[in-house]
Amino acid sequence: SIDEGPMESEEEIAIAYEELYGPAYSGESFLGNDVYVMDSKIKKSTGFGGAKKEKVRDGFDERVVQVRRVTKVVKGGKQLHFRAVVVVGDKQGNVGVGVGKAKEVIAAVQKSAVNARRNIITVPMTKYKTFPHRSEAEYGAAKVMLRPASPGTGVIAGGAVRIVLEMAGVENALGKQLGSNNALNNARATVVAVQRMKQFSQVAEERGIPMEQLWK
Repeated sequence: SIDEGPMESEEEIAIAYEELYGPAYSGESFLGNDVYVMDSKIKKSTGFGGAKKEKVRDGFDERVVQVRRVTKVVKGGKQLHFRAVVVVGDKQGNVGVGVGKAKEVIAAVQKSAVNARRNIITVPMTKYKTFPHRSEAEYGAAKVMLRPASPGTGVIAGGAVRIVLEMAGVENALGKQLGSNNALNNARATVVAVQRMKQFSQVAEERGIPMEQLWK
């Protein structure tokens, strides 16, 4: 008789398949890979003979801030590409800004979404879904000013600042763009301003005093 050895489980077979060819059509990764990066390889057939790309489901929503045509001058002439700026967030305090370039709009948006997921930050918020204190930041020629607001105020801001705050889950805040109107720089300036914020508990710990004494 021939010794066939131990039987492989379905999971072992799936892992071996993924090592050779990438994740299966379900999009589920057994190796912990970033499925979204390989999303261009994961296709789902449609009834019309086309291919439909599956969408990643990780709890983050995506919002396209800007799509622009960019031209690169090379020896053979001009190369046309698209640059996309995308903000991703779970509306629970986590948000990221990403940028990507490609020859097609869809590919540029996908690249920027992947880039945004690699730059996730946590926004400090109070129980009223606003900031703990004021903050300002600059990025390039863009300057952003953020202020906390009372419950019921809503998000009073415009452009990329508003999108970043909404995707982070901020419900009451004031924001102002000063200087450049560049969408990417304003979005990144908003991220820098948020990163400079601290929770009340952090400030109290740094000062070595109880949190109740911060307002005395």
